[in-house]
Amino acid sequence: MRIRTRFAPSPTGNVHIGNIRAAIYNWLFARHEGGEFLLRIEDTDLARSTPEAVRTVLDSLAWLGLTVDNEPLYQSTQRERHLEVAEELLSKGAAYREDRGGTGRGEAVVFKMPGCDITYDDLIKGPITKKAADLKDFVIVRSDGSPVFHLGNVVDDITMGITHVIRGDDHVENTFKHAAMYAAIGAPPPRFAHLPMIVNAQGKPYSKRDGDAYVGEFQEKGFLPEALFNALALLGWSPGDDREILTREEMIEAFTLERVRSSPSQLDMTKLLWFNGQHLKRRAPEEQVAGYVAALRQQGLWREDISEDYLRAVIACMGERVRLYSELGEQAAYFFTEDYVYDEKSVRKRLLKEGALGILREELSALEAVGEPYTAANTEEALRALAEQTGRTMGDMVHPVRVAVSGTAVGPGLFELLATLGRARVLARIRRTLEKFETQE
Repeated sequence: MRIRTRFAPSPTGNVHIGNIRAAIYNWLFARHEGGEFLLRIEDTDLARSTPEAVRTVLDSLAWLGLTVDNEPLYQSTQRERHLEVAEELLSKGAAYREDRGGTGRGEAVVFKMPGCDITYDDLIKGPITKKAADLKDFVIVRSDGSPVFHLGNVVDDITMGITHVIRGDDHVENTFKHAAMYAAIGAPPPRFAHLPMIVNAQGKPYSKRDGDAYVGEFQEKGFLPEALFNALALLGWSPGDDREILTREEMIEAFTLERVRSSPSQLDMTKLLWFNGQHLKRRAPEEQVAGYVAALRQQGLWREDISEDYLRAVIACMGERVRLYSELGEQAAYFFTEDYVYDEKSVRKRLLKEGALGILREELSALEAVGEPYTAANTEEALRALAEQTGRTMGDMVHPVRVAVSGTAVGPGLFELLATLGRARVLARIRRTLEKFETQE
């Protein structure tokens, strides 16, 4: 049996990360098993299923590298087949007509539940049973003649030859209805696997109220597709060891439904940023440079006279602090402009406290005495010598210089910062800072 999975989104707007995680699991399972990953666009809500909404779905799949093995099946094209199956169910006595809309015309088609307990073996949750008394008949064709989700879903999965339905556990209850419909139609049911929900810190379903919730938002923020793919794959699944940063090929090799947890998984934005930083470092150097240049240009910080070697030095200096391309400019604009902003709190605490500008004047003299090459080791040696000479701590030494050359009290290691900026810029910035603030001392 050739494995066939599917992703069946309703194109009514943005693509939620919970839905795209289901697509990722379907894709990984199909690729691991050497099967096919298919796409069905459930576009029966014609008012909301616009071409733009369909394009959003297709773009999200393409950006994440979720290649499909067929042309998309548009559910709206299958209406005639849905209604044919409804008529077949009526002829078998597995459905009946009833007035459920108060029209008096009795036009709705209602599926008749079999009157027995239903059990299905969920590949993630294990066997699940529902008592006959709790299984109510339900509409499959509305009184206006339009097929309901349950009918279209089952018929289309039969048409597409789907062998495994992997979807969110908000569909657990629907599956009892669908299992009964497969039996009534006379088609073998697929295997079902219901994924745990993605939740927020309070254990509630993750939504837009909790932060970025749609694929497009992460793309706009500068997240890498391989990082989002990796992070979402591990929200509920594990490769069976302590690996966290994995390539697609590694995930395909390791993926099994047996390793999918049945409990909800919490989305941690800090961890997601960490994933992005790790994948960013894995990118080829030329890709990294291009990404940073694009972000800096968008932020108005890039100049064509900035050398690639200097940019690489800045990237190395910032190290783990930068997790998105955009964060380089957000955290360290001072590397790319002399018109950097002085943080008021840092100035008050580190420059305007008693004696701080006096220390900075002494440090200027010490750093002027350092020649080329202007290295982290040379500048540190100069300030340590000054600290010993004056009986001060290195804390007294570090903070005034840092604020003077960057405008802020936080950032990379001071001496790496000084070496990256270079002698001329460091000395000019300290002089300018003294001129700016000495009247406020």
